[in-house]
Amino acid sequence: MSDDDGLGLAALLLSAAGSLVDRIDEGVARRGYGGLRPAHGFAFVRLSRGGASVTELAEHLGVTKQAAGQLVDELERKGYVRRGPHPADARARLVVLTDAGRACTRAAEEAAAEAAAEWAGVLGERRLAELRRSLGEVAPPGPIRPTW
Repeated sequence: MSDDDGLGLAALLLSAAGSLVDRIDEGVARRGYGGLRPAHGFAFVRLSRGGASVTELAEHLGVTKQAAGQLVDELERKGYVRRGPHPADARARLVVLTDAGRACTRAAEEAAAEAAAEWAGVLGERRLAELRRSLGEVAPPGPIRPTW
C-alpha cells in the first residue's frame, strides 16, 4: 500500500466516522435532547455501563480529571447525570445516568440505527454486513472516544 493509499483510506474512514457522529448528534437533538455535544455522547457510552467515577470517565475520554469533572458538572446541571456514593471507593463519587440520561442514550441508539439504515440503502445489506465484519477485524478494542 502506498502512502497516498494509506492517507486516502484514513481520510475516508475519518470522514465516515465524523459523518456518523454528526448524524447521531442531529438525531438526538431532533428527539428533543438539545444542548448536548458529541463529547457528551461518548461520556454516556461509558456511564451507561453502570456508571463511573470522574477518574474512570477521564480515562475513557482521554482527558484530564478536571476536564471530565467539568463535563460531569455540565451534564448534572442539565439533568442527565447524578453523583452518588461509590460502592467500591468511599473517596470517590459514582456518576450515573438519570432517567433523562438513559432516554437520551436510547435516542442516540435510534439515531445510529437510522444512519446505519441509510448506509444499508447505499451499500445494500450484504455489503454493509461485510463492512461491519471487516471493521471489526481491524478496530482496536477499548474505549470509543472523541478525537480531540
